This record gives sequence, structure tokens and C-alpha cells, in this order.
Amino acid sequence: MKLSDSRTIHADAETVWAALLDADVLKACVPGCTEMRGSAEDGFEATVVQKVGPVKATFKGVVTISDQDAPSKMTISGEGKGGAAGFAKGGADVRLEAHGPTTTLHYDVEAKVGGKLAQLGSRIIDGFAKKMADQFFTNFSDVVGGPSADDAGDTIASEDLSDGGDAPKKKGWLKGLIG
Repeated sequence: MKLSDSRTIHADAETVWAALLDADVLKACVPGCTEMRGSAEDGFEATVVQKVGPVKATFKGVVTISDQDAPSKMTISGEGKGGAAGFAKGGADVRLEAHGPTTTLHYDVEAKVGGKLAQLGSRIIDGFAKKMADQFFTNFSDVVGGPSADDAGDTIASEDLSDGGDAPKKKGWLKGLIG
């Protein structure tokens, strides 16, 4: 299975890069992640609980980061075992494009599954993988750059404009710590 997409994140490329290498940020963003430890240099170990169709499993896996060219591109590889549910392995090429205060994150993912998961069929697996990727990057964008303008709604836009001021800028918790 292959997925490709891009997301605009309301943070500079250096902030996005640092977040992609931070275990705490990744744990907060990976759907179903109950544990994430390690470092970008040594690799990460993660525990993720997910339900795919009728199969619910706890996956324990490792993730490594290679081909780093800070802050513009990296390759992420990983594999996880879910006991009787089977296994998943794959990788992603991630590319960042800086656009002033925002960054476009492009990703190309290739993944394989085996065991009971593979028996569910490609339609279910592909749909689940797309949903997981969308959820991860929505969470990542919110954590790193704050909610997007679409998520913020009209309350922020109208809150401060009555006195002629600009609308307040919302920051994600990571950006609030370092910015």
C-alpha cells in the first residue's frame, strides 16, 4: 500500500523538524500510542493499541530515522508486531518546504501488513492507513503549530477585532514552549 499527501503546518521548518524528532510530540500525535521512548539517533520504541476492522491488537515496534538533511528531509522506517493479529512494516520519505512562518510537510508512505491483518483485505487496510495518517498529521499540526484557521472558527477572528486589533495568534503547546 502506498500513500502520498502534504500538510501545511503553522510553524517554521526548524520547529517542525525538531518536533518530528521528539518522542513526546510523536507519542501525543500517533493515534493509540501508549508509550514512546528513545531518540532520533538511537531509534524509538513504541507501543500502539489499535482496532482494524474486527481485529484489535497491541503493537510493539521500533522506528528508525535515516537520510537526515536538516531541516528539509528524512526517511522514517518502522515495524511492529501485534501478536496473533500480525505485523506491519513500512517507511516514509518526509520532505519539508519552508514558506516563511509556515511549512509544507510532504510524505510518501509505503507499508505492508501480514497475518490476520492481511486477511482483512486491501480496502479495509488502505482505508485504515489513510485514516491513521490523516489523524496523525492533524494531531501533529495542532500540537506543533496550533489549530488551523479552519479549526479555530469565527470566535478567534471576531474576538479582538472590535477595537481594530489583530486576532490573537494561537500556538500549539510545543511552539509555546520554544517560541
